[in-house]
Amino acid sequence: MEIDIGIGKSGRQAYGFDDIAIVPSRRTRDPDDVDISWQMDAFRFRLPMLGSAMDSAISPATAIAIGNLGGVGVLNLEGLWTRYEDPEPYFEEIANLSSDKATLRMQEIYQEPVKEELIGRRIKEIKESGVVVAASLTPQRVGAYASLTVEAGLDILIIQGTVVSAEHVSSQSEPLNLKEFISGFELPVIVGGCASYSTALHLMRTGAVAVLVGVGPGAACTTRAVLGVGVPQATAIADAAGARIRYLDETGRYVHVIADGGMRTGGDVSKAIACGADAVMIGSPLAAAAEAPGRGAHWGMATFHPTLPRGARVQVGNLGSLEEILVGPAHENDGRRNLFGGLRMSMATTGYADVKEFQKAEVMIAPALQTEGKALQRSQRVGMG
Repeated sequence: MEIDIGIGKSGRQAYGFDDIAIVPSRRTRDPDDVDISWQMDAFRFRLPMLGSAMDSAISPATAIAIGNLGGVGVLNLEGLWTRYEDPEPYFEEIANLSSDKATLRMQEIYQEPVKEELIGRRIKEIKESGVVVAASLTPQRVGAYASLTVEAGLDILIIQGTVVSAEHVSSQSEPLNLKEFISGFELPVIVGGCASYSTALHLMRTGAVAVLVGVGPGAACTTRAVLGVGVPQATAIADAAGARIRYLDETGRYVHVIADGGMRTGGDVSKAIACGADAVMIGSPLAAAAEAPGRGAHWGMATFHPTLPRGARVQVGNLGSLEEILVGPAHENDGRRNLFGGLRMSMATTGYADVKEFQKAEVMIAPALQTEGKALQRSQRVGMG
């Protein structure tokens, strides 16, 4: 149902994770009987998650660690790891910059060109550990670097930008034809981000194995302020899931929906799946790991754009190890650790056996979910406060 914004303009109501709740079903289930694994193309992951291609969260070492824990870390092939032989001094500098100097200095640091030999070296470094290797390029760089990724042993390519469309129009250059590229590329390709039914459907028609859903929800992203563009995640995911149903009816081919951004707790991850996601892509929770290259600081892929930055360097602190954040154990009660233990328990509590079943869970609009009965927690700044 559309709501009048004014004479001549109306719009749909959209919802974020804090606006909805998952409704328990008529049964519950033992958590040990719940399967949270995720099968995409030829790859099976114990955790339905990707680590976001952000320099502050994913290094070759953390990509390996995430792979060993059951997920997949996505390395940014246009980040510090492919610009510098030894990027560690720059991570240290960025983490310690004052807020008023951070953006300008990061723009300067990221002016160093991407080096082709480092692309191959970083991919091989991860590959040698035996985990699935995933990496990200922007559409503008795919033509230059895609063949290098295949030679180096990449398993999954992510073509990623603030917004990626199936039909980019330009009078200045020849844009990437996604459908043509994917049909001739040797590896499975994930594309995104998007935030609407129509865009998700068109991206599915390019032949991608999965689409990333999320425009601006990330903890470090300022796209929604800088551009005024975005859709709250619960609605964006549900719309993309609707596009997946239509595309499946049209072709018999299933394309995965990956919720990208806006999730900081196990409850958020659970709501993303319940809205229709097959998996989630997370950044800031991983940037808060003890092993994270950002040293407690976090920034996104557009934070250092040379003319229009769309991100901020934020402090996320240290929540614990990658293992504690992803699979526990948790020693705090705010839902920010053991994210996938939270997903497993949410599915058990509501009675669903696997991710595909959980996508059908009932959800409702619940504006009081975060505040009802929580006055003491809020006043004492504990738990949900």
